[in-house]
Amino acid sequence: MGAFETGKYRNVFSEIGKSEEEIAGKLQDAVQVFFYGSEEERIYHPVGEDMGYLEDTGNHDVRTEGMSYGMMMCVQLDRKEEFDRIWKWSRTYMYLEDGENEGYFAWSCRTNGEKNACGPAPDGEEYFAMALFFASHRWGDGEGIFDYAREARNILRACLHKGEKGRAGQPMWNRENKQILFVPGSPFTDPSYHLPHFYELFALWADEEDREFWGQAAEESRKYLAAACHPVTGMNPEYGEFDGSPMSSKLPWGDERHDLFYSDAYRTAANIGLDCLWFGKDEGHYGAPLRLMRFLGTDLEAARCVYEVDGTPVDRTVLHPVGLLAATAQGALTVPVNETEEKDSDWFAAGRWVEWFWNQPLRKGGRRYYDNCLYLFALLALSGNYRIY
Repeated sequence: MGAFETGKYRNVFSEIGKSEEEIAGKLQDAVQVFFYGSEEERIYHPVGEDMGYLEDTGNHDVRTEGMSYGMMMCVQLDRKEEFDRIWKWSRTYMYLEDGENEGYFAWSCRTNGEKNACGPAPDGEEYFAMALFFASHRWGDGEGIFDYAREARNILRACLHKGEKGRAGQPMWNRENKQILFVPGSPFTDPSYHLPHFYELFALWADEEDREFWGQAAEESRKYLAAACHPVTGMNPEYGEFDGSPMSSKLPWGDERHDLFYSDAYRTAANIGLDCLWFGKDEGHYGAPLRLMRFLGTDLEAARCVYEVDGTPVDRTVLHPVGLLAATAQGALTVPVNETEEKDSDWFAAGRWVEWFWNQPLRKGGRRYYDNCLYLFALLALSGNYRIY
């Protein structure tokens, strides 16, 4: 039984002995750096009187991933001004008004608002929709683009019904197997895009005709995650076939492998942890984060290497070590607290990762964007502040 029914949110930091004052201070300090630190620290940039964006500091662009993440952070933190600024920038520059992808958002723009591409990335749309629903419930709906609930329903309608009844484009979900796609029309998925805890709520708040679909999508995503996470290592691939196996085909835009436990894949443990916290509906996927923690071992050196999902090391270095640490630690939400100090216990293994994360500062430098987004989400989740509104 999860927080959706009980209204109770675990504070894992408290469970490992941190005081309320320490926890509140750590979260406040991280938020201040992330949003309003120096140019070398912050991710968020206000623009003019009523807009703002989050920069991917490694690629020097603005992505729907980061913008929708920023909105989710702001609604969790009760920062309506920043939320509205980010949403207005997204709606002004990223929203696609016509063409095949009308109703979606361009996944990448320059910091001046010029589009780098006219295609969407579905993880952005699902986070936009969820953040907008939460904003509607926390602050109330406004007018125009600030009618949050209406905007959320419009996004989800496009995600499911593009290509129907003469409408151009393709949907973001496979209507037959109920799985989210890597991009509209693609024959494969991305395990880290699967957010069953979001779909449970879409089943309550989306257009009535689509609510049954979203309920089914939640169930199918949980089953998919159980299949995609390796039974020994708990690792999942960046991109996957619909049966959960690592994607076998090569992509047309490069030779880089996407069947490894790398980059996107780190988010899956965090997503499973949040699903457990909110809903507690285990389809066999809740064991994956603990398997991952145990496989990576008793120190952080093993978390510096890239792996095949079966644990075979690959001669590559992790690009986002702080993100991997943060997301894995958030997976501790799947492990019940236990007072035992036995070093082979599940809680000892999980608590060790949470402690490592607690002692990890925000990342600095050019690659800080992705890592620090996952860092801030983990801070919210492990402190009991990543909530359903």
